[in-house]
Amino acid sequence: MIFPAGLTTAPLTRDDLPAVTALYAAAERVDATGEHMGEEDFAEYWFAPFAEPADTLAVREGDTLVAVGTAIAPPTFRDAYGVHLDGRVHPDHRGRGIGRALLAWQLERGAQVHADRHPEAPARLTVLAQDSVAGLTSLLRRAGLEPVRWFQQMTRPLTDLPPARTVDGVELTAFDWARDEQVRHAHNAAFTEHYGSSERDRTSWEAMFTGRAAFRPDLTALAVLDDEVVAYVLAYVHEADTAATGRTDAYYGQIGVVPTARGRGLAKAVIVAALRAAAAAGCDSASLEVDTDNVTQALRLYESLGFATKHTQVSWSRQLPAR
Repeated sequence: MIFPAGLTTAPLTRDDLPAVTALYAAAERVDATGEHMGEEDFAEYWFAPFAEPADTLAVREGDTLVAVGTAIAPPTFRDAYGVHLDGRVHPDHRGRGIGRALLAWQLERGAQVHADRHPEAPARLTVLAQDSVAGLTSLLRRAGLEPVRWFQQMTRPLTDLPPARTVDGVELTAFDWARDEQVRHAHNAAFTEHYGSSERDRTSWEAMFTGRAAFRPDLTALAVLDDEVVAYVLAYVHEADTAATGRTDAYYGQIGVVPTARGRGLAKAVIVAALRAAAAAGCDSASLEVDTDNVTQALRLYESLGFATKHTQVSWSRQLPAR
């Protein structure tokens, strides 16, 4: 890839996080994706134990950060090794070919990550994109990526909540750290048929889910049957989002029911428990994301509970064969 003259590139460091956060904030004022990220949010994923410095790129003009890109691959996978490409170009520096060069670097780095770490398996290089980001769709298409999946970002106010629900023999309770491993196993069982899912090992579970600073055990709901977790809603509150919007949103990052417990109304019961916990804690809204092709028909469930689509993200991918 060739960046415009006068630009330099280097891997990101933690010292870059304030500039990265400022760059994303400037981009959000133009792109209106509804996502607000803080330094800690970037650090937890981009500097996770499974990420390497070479998986990140800072693009500068002099001392000014003008773009950032990453190609991060969690260590576990099922059907294909997933490499997730993320990045932004500062609005003041768009239209110079930086985005095109940045995407070329991400695709090249993603292919190298595949070759270095799991060449025996096929790989999928993925960008999550919203139409609100001007020019992104055409950029991805020109680079040979294809739209393969659509995700609805849904939200609802924490008013007019459904009544609490009960399920015979099932205890609905808040998160307990003594059950963290049970929740991990329940998640792995619940998502065996879901697109892009994987068996989360201990390292990726902590880095991506319950070990994150935004994780809120008090707003998380579990369903326990015969002393085992059979359904769950993991909740997060992002300080950067609260600071940017002036509202506190409980984001439900993971929702699942183990296959052997389905058909008993557990999904609705555990979501309602989470909604009521968030309202009691003073949150203003709740949000989640759902694959429109979800095999459990989750979209209908969420709509029945008052969630409505606010944004749509499209998963654009390039498939790489096993070597």
